[in-house]
Amino acid sequence: MTTTESADVVVVGGGTAGSVVVRRLVDAGHRVAVIEAGPADGRPEIGSPFGAGALFASEVDWALSTVPQSHANDRVLYQPRGKSLGGSTILNGMLYIRGAHSDYDAWAAAGATGWSWREVEPYFRRLENYDGAADPTRGAHGPLRVHRNTDPDPLVTAFVDAAVQAGHRFNDDYNAGDSRGVSYTQATVDDGNRVTAWRAYVSPVADSPLLRVITDALVTKIVIENGRAVGVEYVHDGERHVIRADREVVLSAGTFGTPQLLMLSGVGASADLRQHGIEVVADLPGVGRNLRDHVASPVVWESGRAVPTPRMTGIEAQVIADSGGTGATEPDRQAVFLSFVYSTIAENLPEQGFTALAILLHPHSHGQVRLRSANPGDPLLVDPGILSDPRDIEAIVDHLESLRDIARHPALADWITSEVHPGHDRVSRDALRDYVRASAGSGHHQVGTARIGTDPLAVVDPQLLVHGVTGLRIADASVMPTTPAGNTAAPTLMIGERAADLILGTH
Repeated sequence: MTTTESADVVVVGGGTAGSVVVRRLVDAGHRVAVIEAGPADGRPEIGSPFGAGALFASEVDWALSTVPQSHANDRVLYQPRGKSLGGSTILNGMLYIRGAHSDYDAWAAAGATGWSWREVEPYFRRLENYDGAADPTRGAHGPLRVHRNTDPDPLVTAFVDAAVQAGHRFNDDYNAGDSRGVSYTQATVDDGNRVTAWRAYVSPVADSPLLRVITDALVTKIVIENGRAVGVEYVHDGERHVIRADREVVLSAGTFGTPQLLMLSGVGASADLRQHGIEVVADLPGVGRNLRDHVASPVVWESGRAVPTPRMTGIEAQVIADSGGTGATEPDRQAVFLSFVYSTIAENLPEQGFTALAILLHPHSHGQVRLRSANPGDPLLVDPGILSDPRDIEAIVDHLESLRDIARHPALADWITSEVHPGHDRVSRDALRDYVRASAGSGHHQVGTARIGTDPLAVVDPQLLVHGVTGLRIADASVMPTTPAGNTAAPTLMIGERAADLILGTH
């Protein structure tokens, strides 16, 4: 049975950017329908800053995995992605980082006209409700609560002090200008609770008669007639439905879901689509290409002292820096401090300790996603190509050495008993290269599979409209040309704000 309904705008995905679009359109008086593949956000762990571990591989996690990564010892990498209202903000690390000015200027220079730092900065201020001191560069009245870490525990403070001793400047607010330096993190928490995109933006208008939210609904394709997106087909409770869009369809299904739906709908590389028996609507060879992600490798220390219970999120300090000489946009290094033991290598982990992740912000390696089949229920083939560019291995080795240097300074001396990973026996560059291949993993900041641009491999134009299809816009991290210099939640929210303005014609 097929039933047909309608709305002004149909939003596919109630995730990070989708939540922003929904709120702004409802506020502007438009009828909005949201179709979310996962359930409502009712699990109690979603509200806890420390509850994400219980959500991994649950019904609110897409729980994707990569194909074996040939440059990383053929390991298969876990790719958690939120599958509920709020998207990946239900289980992310909650760090709020705008990224560097140079990121957005590089986007604009590469063809994303209108996305320079000067042009996107007002949207960050619009979305923020920052609890720091009044500052014209920060927003104080937006929907998203951004909490400053004003009460760091002694271990977090020791890491910050050691980084200063190692030569990093202390940066009191890395979102107010130059992000470089060592800082206490800012996080999307409020009164001890996780703030998700859905709860910040949509929950206050959840009772609006203009809003319809459909959860546990699998979108099977975008309905495209005569080159125009006119609606969405989905399955709910075993029945097939079509909801028509009087104005436009907005894809906010994320870096994995968005290219999958485009390809299932006949938008993608024609040869790939025909391989699966899918009729070609628009030959866009860039769909699913340009998969980019941060890459991270841990340094784990054992501590002879009791590690304090985290006071905010457990990720409460960071260093952002230039590496110099990598050929990437800078800053290009991040180190996040974890008040717990975390490693992709499970052997020999200490009962008591802490971790710093060496993160490459602009890796040269990149990959792609491809359809496994024409069945919408089949997961994608995800190949990030991690470490496929040898420059990334060298850059991570350098980064690991920089974290070892921080650990050698006096502020951390009383906290460290030994270095567990990479371990004191790994001294040579060859040994550290082997460690990187064994330990490097996803930064969980996947972007780029439907990127902005005007060249033949671009998927959306600078107004986020899909090339070759009228009435179809994308608003999520898949449109980013490259990864930003920091965690991706804030830039994705910014994309949602700008997308709403583009839809409403107020940009």
